[in-house]
Amino acid sequence: MSLYQSHPSTSVQTTVQPHQPYQPLCIQSNPRRSSGRGGEEPLHSPPMAPAALAAQVLRGRWFMAYGSFLIMSAAGATYIFAIYSKDIKATLGYTQEQLNTVGFFKDVGANVGIHAGLVAEVTPPWLVLAVGAAMNLGGYLMLYLSVTGRVRPAPPLWLVCLYIAVGANSQAFANTGALVTCVKNFPESRGVMLGLLKGFVGLSGAIFTQLYLAFYGPGGGGDTRPLILLVGWLPAAVSVFFLGTIRIIRAPRPPAAARREYRAFCGFLYVSLALAAFLMVAIILQKRFRFTRAEYGVCAAVVLSMLLLPFAVVLREEAALFKKNTTPEARAAEDYTEPSTATAATKPAPAPAPVPEPPPVTSKPGARLLAALRPPPPRGEDHSILQALVSVDMVLLFTATALGVGGTLTAIDNMGQIGESLGYPPRSVATFVSLISIWNYLGRVAAGFGSEALLARHRVPRPLILAAVLLLAVPGHLLIALGVPGSLYVASVAIGFCFGAAQPVILASVSELFGLRRRRGRGRAGVTTCIGVRCYRESFLVITAVTVAAAVAAAALAWRTREFYAGDIYAKFKEGTSSGDAIGEGDRVQPPKEEQL
Repeated sequence: MSLYQSHPSTSVQTTVQPHQPYQPLCIQSNPRRSSGRGGEEPLHSPPMAPAALAAQVLRGRWFMAYGSFLIMSAAGATYIFAIYSKDIKATLGYTQEQLNTVGFFKDVGANVGIHAGLVAEVTPPWLVLAVGAAMNLGGYLMLYLSVTGRVRPAPPLWLVCLYIAVGANSQAFANTGALVTCVKNFPESRGVMLGLLKGFVGLSGAIFTQLYLAFYGPGGGGDTRPLILLVGWLPAAVSVFFLGTIRIIRAPRPPAAARREYRAFCGFLYVSLALAAFLMVAIILQKRFRFTRAEYGVCAAVVLSMLLLPFAVVLREEAALFKKNTTPEARAAEDYTEPSTATAATKPAPAPAPVPEPPPVTSKPGARLLAALRPPPPRGEDHSILQALVSVDMVLLFTATALGVGGTLTAIDNMGQIGESLGYPPRSVATFVSLISIWNYLGRVAAGFGSEALLARHRVPRPLILAAVLLLAVPGHLLIALGVPGSLYVASVAIGFCFGAAQPVILASVSELFGLRRRRGRGRAGVTTCIGVRCYRESFLVITAVTVAAAVAAAALAWRTREFYAGDIYAKFKEGTSSGDAIGEGDRVQPPKEEQL
């Protein structure tokens, strides 16, 4: 079952003649006038070319991908909870157990997203993003007002948990609205696309830290309550800005386009790597030297400038498409008529083959439930939510996710308290969060590109890659459990990398096994802060054992799906499915035989 469905009653039927292949909107109509030299020239004058190119850029799928990158770069506010959690505890008078409860509901809100998928089935992506923006602004704004004492009397614990759960749950709507739409627009590059998108989410923690230091103060143990306000309004503003950009785009996509797509994705990757490298250098320098407010502002300005660099890749790709479709060869191909049809030019063109209508949607809830309970389709085909939930493959994948990724999430959420118990200074907490954020990013892009390469070249099942990633997190958990002096920096790197690497592998596995729909849930264990190595030894020894069990579950799923991954899992996209620039969301275009992007 597709995550997005076009309704027959509202979709626009567009007929494209075989000898008039589809072109982007800016050049779809290209009337001619006589040049007086026996030829023809475009009716539009040369000054119109920049306007036409700009229209193609804004409507193209590469700008849609860029907008998704920016939305994802602002969608990781849940990963910086360790920075401002101490101010929540101090201003509201919470115990460590009560703060753990707040953190638990934050994780529940961030990782439960089935309802976001259900909303996306009946609404366009822009509405999904709008709902997420409203939830993000409302939840975090109320949390900020509560922490700063502007709400009197102070809200009870359950209401604070509700505020942060609503704000964190906006991340599920951002993922569904932007991430899933990109996967549907680039179906044969889903691993790479997921790695890039989730990588920007991983960087968001370090990005937020730099912006907070520039906007609100020099940091180093200062007041972090304004950071809650920042994570409330900034992600909402970015989502609202790109509401009209994120949409399903359908058009022909021949095999030659896949090679150019990969080069474009490599361009995005290089820019993001440069951003990660700058953030790493900035973190090291800020740790070693005490920066002024102006110096933090310079760092934030560089970060914002580097977030604009991927737009150069967008311009390059769309300019190449624009040039290809406006060359004399392209115009000659558009006006060319077969000799057999030239002798019968006065005859009307044959009607195109009718596009089969999708089966009618059953409106009775009982009939829908019976349809959902039918035997599941083969692996790789679209499953309903119920069909996916009751499958053995989903049980194994959910077990690996809940146990394995849940352990790394526990460490990330409690890194501030862990550092305090092991005697690290308060300034190190921001360093830990930034290290986790950057290596979280590196894990996501490495797993996205690496898993795609291993699958394409060696047919390695993604669940087997997930098992290896979870096992890599075991040394990080053991370092925390044993309390080796100075090892928390290494543990932050290992846990951040493994947490990030698991994200694109899990999402790609779900989309490949159950169709282009995914939702997920993760567990989290509560811990209590104290002083000394003993505080977290037993907890992380348990987490280590649970992570090993999760890796075993992932390996079992890899064994079950080995025959599926041994074949060509992208065959159906190469044969009939297309992805490219289209007239608009929900429109249907008869695919031509050659690339016209």
